[in-house]
Amino acid sequence: MTSINEMELQTIRHLIMANDTLSCKMADYAQEAQTPEIKQYFQKASQTAAEAKTKLLTFLK
Repeated sequence: MTSINEMELQTIRHLIMANDTLSCKMADYAQEAQTPEIKQYFQKASQTAAEAKTKLLTFLK
């Protein structure tokens, strides 16, 4: 695997942080949701963001 430069590393770091924040916010919104459909929507969004974060972390290994 080729090494990444400083700018790419910083971009990945920012994306990881953004997806972590998004996952937490969506999970909080899901807890507050009143209807099952909205709750499911936010749970799925939280899961998707968490998966994106995990995938981005693989670039740092």
